[in-house]
Amino acid sequence: MSGRELTLEQAAGQVLVAGFAGPTAPDELFEAAGRGELGGVILFKRNLGDMPAVARLIAAIAAAAPEATPPLIAVDQEGGRVARLGPPVLRVPPMRALGGSGDPTLTHRVARVLGGQLAALGFNCDFAPVLDVDTNPDNPVIGDRSFGRDAETVITHALAFAQGLSEAGLLACGKHFPGHGDTELDSHVALPRLAHDRARLDAVELAPFLEARAHVPMIMTAHVIFDAIDPDLPATLSTKVVTGLLREEMGYAGVVVSDDLEMRAVADRWGVPDAAVMSIEAGCDAALVCSEWSLLLDARRALAGRARRDEAFAERLREAAASFMALRAGAPPKPVTDPDALRARLENDDAREIERELRELEAGER
Repeated sequence: MSGRELTLEQAAGQVLVAGFAGPTAPDELFEAAGRGELGGVILFKRNLGDMPAVARLIAAIAAAAPEATPPLIAVDQEGGRVARLGPPVLRVPPMRALGGSGDPTLTHRVARVLGGQLAALGFNCDFAPVLDVDTNPDNPVIGDRSFGRDAETVITHALAFAQGLSEAGLLACGKHFPGHGDTELDSHVALPRLAHDRARLDAVELAPFLEARAHVPMIMTAHVIFDAIDPDLPATLSTKVVTGLLREEMGYAGVVVSDDLEMRAVADRWGVPDAAVMSIEAGCDAALVCSEWSLLLDARRALAGRARRDEAFAERLREAAASFMALRAGAPPKPVTDPDALRARLENDDAREIERELRELEAGER
């Protein structure tokens, strides 16, 4: 299905990825998916029960969507402190431990096993790897989520991680563009700003994203202001950053997705509906609204309303929807709902071997 075949309400919904409260998705979510007015969902610990329940939930969401537009079923399963799924899904240490191992082959194998487990549950996207370079020891949000404190280490291990996910059939997503590694504020609660000049950004923050361009089908934006690029707007809402820098200058041709628009760095200043419009106008192809279903509905109304009033924006919205739909069409969710078959996919010899190697790594025995 092309973007031009969509109604404006469908186009607006197709660029949005929803979160919801509790282990049961609201009826309205299934109804929106059935009308072709939802691009996907992101699941958190609050949504996830035992493994068969996870697979059944994902199967139900996937079944509600039209076959031509399978949903994105995403999770933040980086490792370390950002891991929504527990055992028997592989317990991955912080990315800092993998980067510090000096063994990108191990990083690749970890991601391939993890990706295989996520795919068996029905996920088709892991919002990983982190491409941020951890250059600020006081950074409250990145830290050991980064593979390292220099761009070269991050590049080597992030690309290995992305390749492992890809081989398992998952969509990898590099984050957080143009780089969240040197901030002193957490964009979940405040709006960070980086004053580095362009030469520094090119050498450190941007280097992993430049190398990853051809290796990650998705890139997630940061709610961070970069003075050298756009001193007025955070990257997520900035045409200068998303279209000018990432698309035109760096030549990125994949899907660009916003970080959660409910994060206070954006929501406190622009509000979720206006931020959704601004992110798509800036060049994003999808936007996350990770908690409140009512806010996602507000965002969808704002997108469709702006498109009805502005032909140029309607064209941009349809372009974004088409790009996001094309990506998902190549990776439909395939949950294994038979409990025995699912257990076999999750608890296999490869997973046990990687678990053993990771225990040795954390114990300092490798």
